[in-house]
Amino acid sequence: MTTTLATGAVTRRRPASRTGTAVTRPGFAWALPATVFFVLFAIVPLVLVAVLSFTRWNGLGSPEFAGFDNWNRLFDDPVMVKSLWLSLLLTLLGVAVQTPVSILLGVWAAGHQRNRAVLSAIYFVPLLLSATAVSVLWRALLDPNFGVPAEAEWLFGDGNLFGSQTGAIGVLVLVGAWQFTPFHTLIYQGAARAVPPVLYQAAAIDGAGTVRQFFHITLPQLRNAIITSVILMVVGGLTTFDTVLILTQGGPGTDTTISAYYMYQKAFKGFDFGTGSAVALLLVLVATAISLAVVRLSGYDRMRSTSEGL
Repeated sequence: MTTTLATGAVTRRRPASRTGTAVTRPGFAWALPATVFFVLFAIVPLVLVAVLSFTRWNGLGSPEFAGFDNWNRLFDDPVMVKSLWLSLLLTLLGVAVQTPVSILLGVWAAGHQRNRAVLSAIYFVPLLLSATAVSVLWRALLDPNFGVPAEAEWLFGDGNLFGSQTGAIGVLVLVGAWQFTPFHTLIYQGAARAVPPVLYQAAAIDGAGTVRQFFHITLPQLRNAIITSVILMVVGGLTTFDTVLILTQGGPGTDTTISAYYMYQKAFKGFDFGTGSAVALLLVLVATAISLAVVRLSGYDRMRSTSEGL
């Protein structure tokens, strides 16, 4: 039986009904637990610290409003200004040392070499230790009287690496790289495994060797992972505290007194929680500004994903 339509009649198709497998964005309820946790343990403490930065408080009694006195004294203190530059220097050195090493190890760990899994597991051991345990370990190893420098004077001279600013900063960079490079290696390992193998196959057909494939395929594909890793390094470097506390205690003199340690001295040694809160808030602002600058300059904020919303 044939059905004919009148001339000029318009046929309309019903939109296809959504099936149970249709991709939709998760509702706000999915993010609610994490949002509540973030507000209670990040936003609320940050607001309280901001309020305390405008008060005088020694930890007892009630805080007294002091206006901008804490901030004025903060920027007039040469130790504070020096500590901020030291924090930026240690962060820059950490990024410069950890990034290339992490990329190379991550790309290597993403392969299928013999004994790769065993070697990777051994290398990731520092990631399982706390910063305090790592600092105590390296303090004992580098002790000028009983550690490795005492047995290798031909290499370390008098053996007191903590006696000069250059030596102390070098130790802090070394210890930080030894502990946190495995973490960033994991980031690059996952990113390297996500690179489509067809790109390497096409490059091999065109005659590109391993080195050329690394610089023209692997590195460009790791761009977003590099940006993420650098942001984490910046935030971690600016908030480093326990390593300095155990290894150098800000010495020699104030040559390794970074901002986080300076905050500790003001708040918990000098019982000046107003100034200590101002230092903490300043660190948050600096870390946020640098992170946003990295995101904007790298174009990371314009990144698009085909899996967005899953």
